[in-house]
This record gives sequence, C-alpha cells and structure tokens, in this order.
Amino acid sequence: MLKSVTVDGRSPEDSRRASLGALLRRVHLAGAVSRARLAESMGLNRSTIMAMTAELAAAGLVREDLPELTGRAGRPSLLVRPASDRAYVLAFDIAVDRLVAARVALGGAVLERREAPRTRAGADLDTVVRVLAEFGRQLHRGASPGSVCVGVGASYCGMIRPGDGMVRFGPDMGWVDQAFGAELGRRLDLDLPVLVGNEAHLGALAEHQRGAGVGVRNLVYLHGDVGVGGGIIVGGELLGGDGGYGSEVGHMLVNPYDGRPCGCGSRGCLEAEVGERALLDAAGRPADRFGREAVREVVDAADRGEAAAREALRIIGDWLGIGVANVINLFNPGMVIFGGMLREVYLGSATQVRERIAANVLPVSRERAHLRISALGDDSTLVGAAELGFSRLFTDPLGTPVGSR
Repeated sequence: MLKSVTVDGRSPEDSRRASLGALLRRVHLAGAVSRARLAESMGLNRSTIMAMTAELAAAGLVREDLPELTGRAGRPSLLVRPASDRAYVLAFDIAVDRLVAARVALGGAVLERREAPRTRAGADLDTVVRVLAEFGRQLHRGASPGSVCVGVGASYCGMIRPGDGMVRFGPDMGWVDQAFGAELGRRLDLDLPVLVGNEAHLGALAEHQRGAGVGVRNLVYLHGDVGVGGGIIVGGELLGGDGGYGSEVGHMLVNPYDGRPCGCGSRGCLEAEVGERALLDAAGRPADRFGREAVREVVDAADRGEAAAREALRIIGDWLGIGVANVINLFNPGMVIFGGMLREVYLGSATQVRERIAANVLPVSRERAHLRISALGDDSTLVGAAELGFSRLFTDPLGTPVGSR
C-alpha cells in the first residue's frame, strides 16, 4: 500500500510536525504573538492556526490569553505565549577564558546561570567537562517542579564536527579531536544528546534571531576571543560549508609576507593581526596581561588619551578594516556585526575600519553594509547555544513529554 505524500515528498504527518515546530519557534522568538499575526506570517488560515495552537497548548508548550483591551471593535485575537515555566534547555558557553552554564526557558529568558574562569592550560577536556557537568546538574536540580529539560546546547571556541560534538581543532587551547559533546552528555546523564556548535556560528544565529541582525537576511558576524571567529548568514541560513567548518574568517590571510604567527600554524591570518595578543603587544602591555579585561583596559586607556593605546587601536583597526573589506566584497552582507572582544576593539577603531571600507570595498556593496556591535553583548554565544538546544523540540514538538520530570 502506497503512503500518501505531499508535493515536497513528505508524509502528511511529517508536514504537520514541521508546521507545529515552525509555529512554536515563532512563538518562542516573538514572546507573545496573536493568532491573527501567526496566520498572516505563516500563510495559513485562522482555523488551522487555532487547531495548531490548541495542540501545542494541550502539550504544555504554549498558553493562550486574551490581549489587553484595545478599544477596537470586534472580537480580539488571542495571544499565544511560550509556556516558559514548562520547558527549558541547558546552555553552555566554552570560551578561552571562561566557562558559562545557564538554564534557559522556552521563550529565551535566562532563568539561572553559573560561571567560572578557565585557565589557559592546554587540552583541558576533563576539567572543562567536570566543571560544566556540575553546573548543569545544579541548574537541573534547581528547575521548577513540573518543568522539563528538552535539550542541551553548547558553544565551543573551535571547529566542531556536525552531528557528534567532536572538537576537531581548537587552536587556542590545543584541542584536536576531543570528544567534547559525547563526554559532557555522559557526565550530565540526562539521556539527552549534547548539541555542540562553533561559537561564532552560534553567535551569528543568535544575533540574527534575537539581536542586532533581526530582519537582516544576509549578515557577517565577527567574534573576538583570543582570536577571531566568523559566522555568515546567507538568505537567512547559516553558511556552514561542505564539512560544517565554513566561515573561518579569522584564518583569512591578510598579511602573508611579514605577518604575525597564528595558532593555526600559518602567519598573517586576520586573527593573528587583530587578536588579543596583537592588540596588547602593540599597546606595550606585558605578556602576563591577557584576557577580556586587559583588552578593555587598552580601549579605556585610548579613550583617556594614552598615546600607546591609541596607536595600538589605529594599527589593529587598519588590519580589521582590511578583513571587513574582504568579507563585504565577498558576501555583500546587509550588516557586519562585531561581537565578543571585537565589540570594544571596533568601538575604539571604527574610524580606521570605515576608512578601509571606503577605500577598498566596491561602492555597490559598500552602500548597503551597515556596521553594528552585538546587541546581546557577552551572551551572544550563550544565546546561540540555547537556540541550538531547542532545535530538537522544534523538529518534533509533540515528541517531548512536557509537564512531568
């Protein structure tokens, strides 16, 4: 007997599941949205939306409320809200110098968080997993009775193999083929896979969905930690590349002849010329000064008029401008967003960056590219990890029993 399929090759049940997931995701991102707006944005009639929201409400994932009185005639459209007290994810952010864990509710609110410094001690898989697993267990135990953990997402500062959370290469800490996702999942013991993504990829998605890039279909996100990572959104979708390792703009060659050595083994990469150590060396800071606070101190010193700090930002800003000019010419984005430590670096060197763009970017691309700093601040990668954690729920909203722990 032949199974019925839709025009796109999916079964009716698959199509129904996808539609429910798309609706739940819209509510998750919007916070509260009327049935009428959902019908308009999804191209469905109101009776279909009513049936879908009823299913999601019965599953404990959304609630429907009457809106406040508007004074308009006619019956108001019910507001659909995420059931933030019923479903949450555990989100982890692993940067070079800090470890962050959070319990994040459906709807995006950070309910509780933990943070610890990370020492720069090389391949520290066991230490990182031990700290994060303990944070995760604490956050899980502290969840409200009746709520359910529906996923686990993690952002890592390295190149991640899609599917299993293997860190293929983390140059700043010497991680090569470290089974991070599997090991964290084993230690958490929640019977949930740990979904892991590259920090800049997840930061790009977070800014696109909840930050400075909302509504922008094509953007480039540049994330500064010790080095520089990139996330590129093309037509509303992340550019992952053939193996999932795309958008490594930090390893774009900008100074091949006398460039600084890079952690990847090359010389003159963008991150070697604009990263943390390049800035601190240019500003005359000693080798024992490093980290985000040291970077911010240089930017603050430049604001106060310190000559060495101002010259350092001029030099770094020029190299950053070359990198930004290249990505604008290549991808014609509507926006370039500076995140992580590059927020501060860009704010201190915006003149140099803009001068390079004016001199080196094609006019037809330059006129559309807006430069912005991250709207999510230091949490862009953590927010991206949370969204990754929710992805399984949006794939099959009714496949997760919400309401019992």
